[in-house]
Amino acid sequence: MRKILFYYSVGVTLALIVCGVIIRHTSGEVVRLRNNQEALTSELTTYRTRLAHSAASVQALQLRLDEFREARQRDAERIKALGVKLRRVESSTKLSTSTRLDVRTRVQEVPIPKDTLGAMVTDTVQMFRWSDAWVSVEGEICRGEVACRIESRDTLHQVVHRVPRRFLGIPYGTKAIRQEIVSSNPHTKVVYAEYIELHRRGRARR
Repeated sequence: MRKILFYYSVGVTLALIVCGVIIRHTSGEVVRLRNNQEALTSELTTYRTRLAHSAASVQALQLRLDEFREARQRDAERIKALGVKLRRVESSTKLSTSTRLDVRTRVQEVPIPKDTLGAMVTDTVQMFRWSDAWVSVEGEICRGEVACRIESRDTLHQVVHRVPRRFLGIPYGTKAIRQEIVSSNPHTKVVYAEYIELHRRGRARR
């Protein structure tokens, strides 16, 4: 009788452990899918930092390897082209920026001597130049044609952080993962951002 009770208690304990593991995995999967749905339906949030820099915020997606291959096929091909195996990838980030500015500057006429059929003639080229700490514009106008060179410099800062859940105003656990992107160029605006974490078993954030 005691052996039966012992085996029964062992069996019940093992069953409870298995059920606990299944429930934990299922609840973690539910949280992941719910967060992904929220991330897909939410739009990119743009704002200005305290230093007046353009910034954007986006919620992270958590995709399994097979989901990433199916939903982000081109990104998977780019990663493969880098010589990186997809199973070793921790996260994937995609950013799009737009740089726009209005320039007003003076045009300077510069005479240029030219040899035409043995005779020296003087042609006039109009040149212009403008620059600040982030953008340089220079070019010339000659015979109705414009040749221009534009150089833009920028540094993008990225911060990945967790957003905690709150109960009665007290933060705990992790509700979501977000990425903040800040552009150092005041003429640049982040127009699209995507941050994907490759989800693996045992690494789901709760």
